[in-house]
Amino acid sequence: MITIDEARARTCARYVRMPSETVVLEDALDRVLAADVIAPIALPPWPASAMDGFALHAEDAPGTLRVVDDIAAGRAPSRALGGGEAARIMTGAMLPPGADTVVKIEDVSVDGDLVEVPGVRGVGQHVRAAGSDVSQGARVLEAGTVLGPGAIGLLAGLGIPTVRVARRPRVAILSTGDEVVAPGARLGPAQIPSANNALLAAWVRRGGGVPCDLGIVRDDPVAVRAALEEACTHDLVLTTGGVSVGDHDHVRDAFHAAGIALQFWRVDMKPGKPLAYGLAGEVPVFGLPGNPVSCMVNFLVFARPVLRRMLGDLRPDLPRLRVRMTAPWDRAVGRPEWLRVTLAPHEDGVPRAHVAATQGSASLQSMSRCDALLLVPADVARVEGDCEALVVEPGWSARCDPPR
Repeated sequence: MITIDEARARTCARYVRMPSETVVLEDALDRVLAADVIAPIALPPWPASAMDGFALHAEDAPGTLRVVDDIAAGRAPSRALGGGEAARIMTGAMLPPGADTVVKIEDVSVDGDLVEVPGVRGVGQHVRAAGSDVSQGARVLEAGTVLGPGAIGLLAGLGIPTVRVARRPRVAILSTGDEVVAPGARLGPAQIPSANNALLAAWVRRGGGVPCDLGIVRDDPVAVRAALEEACTHDLVLTTGGVSVGDHDHVRDAFHAAGIALQFWRVDMKPGKPLAYGLAGEVPVFGLPGNPVSCMVNFLVFARPVLRRMLGDLRPDLPRLRVRMTAPWDRAVGRPEWLRVTLAPHEDGVPRAHVAATQGSASLQSMSRCDALLLVPADVARVEGDCEALVVEPGWSARCDPPR
């Protein structure tokens, strides 16, 4: 049995970076950049007005100037300005040659083709200089960046219609066990619906992968081996169940039979101790426990970082956050333990963490409200005060009510 840190180091030691593909911006949200983006143009590409008003030469203010042009956004100036001249200009429009300053329309008096302008603060007032936002040739986004709406807006503003991103890994999901059936299927007298395939598919999709559900395999060594061999044609493999020490737990033996090199089995933690990890050539294979909570915790702590590294993500790990316990939590010492907690915003800026009442490894209810995982060291019997947690639910602040 190895430690959590040892298991994380081993699982992240070997993986294959996904090849790149080109996608249109409409399909690029949350994708990971595969190459640096170099600005093909400057932003703005020319000096532009930041206000509706009048463009002029700063040395001509204050004074009465003759209006010789009317420049709307999207229309080039018709001529350069000479001494004592001004041009009516709209926000975002190109400054005419000879102008270096803009005076707001509400600060002037207009009489026909004459405009009375006050003094100005100096050259460049209300002017967006060429390249003041982005210089042509600058690296604006780095390979490994996750593309959010702002980044996509930047790409569009630079006139870039497509982008190179990492291909999404195809992740095989395979459950084992005679006791589970697909949701909606007829239940036998000792069977329950399987939560793990849907659970893992959702986490894989959120993690940037393409889930490939291979269904449920019965507790038969030959069938498990055949299913594993098929699964290993994917980029990453997740199996659930059959990794403990029972008479019907066949996954570890099937690893060997399918040519998967076992790297370790069992991690010193709770829940989720019976984790198997191996390599089918360069394909990472995770044998996750069958209990849904153990399955989820192991995916988030070990498999998700590998998935994100395969994508080239510069920040592959879940974010960490300082939280404050709403009440002490007592537990039996012995193993490091991941507690499922619900987070709630607080006016002092430190989120409050409320431990789910049921921490059993089969508690589906506790997963549905889990915003973060809080790791308790092996020798700590009471958890209280400020702690550090792994945030697993990005939208916790918008959807969580304070615990009652």
